[in-house]
Amino acid sequence: MTLPRLHELLSPRSVAIVGASPDATRIRGALLHMLRKNGFPGAIYPVNPSYPEIGGLRCYPSAAAIGENVDLALVAIPAAAVPDALEACAAAGVRNAVIISSGFAEDAEAPPDLQDRIAAIARRTGMRVCGPNGEGFFNEVARVTATFSPAVEHLDDAPLVATRRRVGVISQSGGIGFAFYNRGRALGLPFSSIVSTGNEADLTASDFFAHMAEDPQTGGILLFLESIRDPALFRAAATAAREAGKPVVAIKIGRSAAGRQAAASHTASLTGWDAGYDALFRRYGIAVAADLDEALAMMGALMTNPRATGRRVAILTISGGGGVLAADVFAAAGLEVPELSADTQARIRAFIPSYGSARNPVDLTAQGAHGGGTLRAAALLMDDDAVDMIAIVTSLANPTRPTLDGPTLRDLVARQRKPVLVYSYTLPSELGLRTLADAGVVVTTSMALTARAARALVETRKPVTVRRGALPVAVAERLRGTGVLAEHAAKHVLREYGIAVGPSRLVTDARGLDDAAALGFPLALKIQSPDIVHKTEAGGVRLGIADRAALQAAFYDVLDAARRHAPDVRVGGVLVERMAPRGREMIVGVVRDPVVGPVVTLGAGGTEAELFRDVAHRLAPVDEQEAHDMLAELRAAPLLHGWRGAPAADVAALTRLVALVSQLGAAEQVAELELNPVIVHAAGQGCTIADALIVLGKTSGG
Repeated sequence: MTLPRLHELLSPRSVAIVGASPDATRIRGALLHMLRKNGFPGAIYPVNPSYPEIGGLRCYPSAAAIGENVDLALVAIPAAAVPDALEACAAAGVRNAVIISSGFAEDAEAPPDLQDRIAAIARRTGMRVCGPNGEGFFNEVARVTATFSPAVEHLDDAPLVATRRRVGVISQSGGIGFAFYNRGRALGLPFSSIVSTGNEADLTASDFFAHMAEDPQTGGILLFLESIRDPALFRAAATAAREAGKPVVAIKIGRSAAGRQAAASHTASLTGWDAGYDALFRRYGIAVAADLDEALAMMGALMTNPRATGRRVAILTISGGGGVLAADVFAAAGLEVPELSADTQARIRAFIPSYGSARNPVDLTAQGAHGGGTLRAAALLMDDDAVDMIAIVTSLANPTRPTLDGPTLRDLVARQRKPVLVYSYTLPSELGLRTLADAGVVVTTSMALTARAARALVETRKPVTVRRGALPVAVAERLRGTGVLAEHAAKHVLREYGIAVGPSRLVTDARGLDDAAALGFPLALKIQSPDIVHKTEAGGVRLGIADRAALQAAFYDVLDAARRHAPDVRVGGVLVERMAPRGREMIVGVVRDPVVGPVVTLGAGGTEAELFRDVAHRLAPVDEQEAHDMLAELRAAPLLHGWRGAPAADVAALTRLVALVSQLGAAEQVAELELNPVIVHAAGQGCTIADALIVLGKTSGG
């Protein structure tokens, strides 16, 4: 896929302001004021028939009257007048527009076709349009302030600069995008462009993501998303950013219940509104943050450090309490704080007081830190293969003397052998911040955010993509059409795909019970109907059937229960199977998300699956290693590995099953696929698929 380039829009040589005003307190006036104040080097053309000139600049009655090539039009006029203004700009040869005006699709009282008219003009004329209902953009490198946000009204003070790599911001909320800039500069992060995409009548967040993935001025990308309107382009942009070594951090907000209310399986309920996005971000190595400060802490770490090769953190502290706090918080975040080797401890003990500790956390004490003890210990740990990253816990409050020697820290960080994070438990002084920024370090003042940044350095390592396999012809034939494949039909598909399914009998009348009894007691009997997908809730399941008489009684009981549940229910008979041995119950399923495509779910299963919601998600398909990683995320994982002397379950069989199911569920004909419960037996004894469901119907996702 060819990625779009939006250089001319974001770095215009000339700008027309449609609706310009001499009143800088109004948005239309602020656009002109900010563009000039921040030193835009190109030509500026105010457009407003009400004024002959504004601020010493000639003001034109229309875009056509300018008579010069214009790269970008900033449009800030009443919504109803915007389409005609765009038509006039396009006719005058203006190639790009940013619509600041509001009152379009976000306004319930706006004409329903008003925003559609903007999209139609863009398609017909080739003009690229950002907005409407946005705050525009700010390109710090090219000095293009195409926004009214006061966050980019530069002060005279020299900013902190902890890295030469610049951050690009793409936000579907204007205010939040510029808040990233405001907060990030205070941490020492420089920026390339901050873009507010607004209602995305033409250009989407994915378009700007794709541009920044290839933009040489952008070294990392922050995303603030409500939705992804162009998933294919988003994936291509994420791939390009990954290949270019540009870290990406995303905040995803909002809920989408599309398809959830009508979902047939437990898996669909467990997948939820955000699991698909999280799976997409994980697949492409995008770090996920919950708020602005977390996103910036993660971006600061990713922009100034190499990726971590593991989860083992060495903590260096001048405060014993601070070190214990760090150990607790890092461990709670899923990181490891291992005891250091005897050799490393001996080397550290040589230059710290006897009342310090060299174990991990390494408590140098305030006395031991004097004379550069902290960075001396950090240098030792840099060469320790048992440590994956270093966290320094210190106080940077001193306004006259740096706690850490800047040149020494700069040399240590420049080695780029492993990440170095610095947390100040006091509010840092200006000197402390500037010393560390000059050394290439972004300081954090929240231990929780430091731990999240450390996790991001681990979790954004290069992901593995598993290719989808072709369906066997027989399976593809059975997956034609739409609707629900009840358990008997679903298991037939599984069997033809190569997934082990136990013997069973479909009984449509009492004469078939003798054949079913030959399976051997005890038996399980389940109603088969495309209209009853949760059989237990409908009274359609009987377990532990011990003899022929009980089998016959169960047969009639579940048929009666089905008719009481829904008088018009379609019944295809009952499925009889031999009861499986006991084991750990799991759920394995795939749901096709309408935006990101098929998402595979693994979790603790059975009737309580939705109650406990102990699940892990990935984009489908996955391989056995990724299935194993999913299992490791579950709170129930220890039960499968042998909890308190219990025999270990057949984890290898389960991960093979997850990989196979993810391949089958990734087929475009499958909307939902669920195996629940999957009974995992003792190691070497495999799994039993106790129930299965497939919902057919191609969707637009993936």
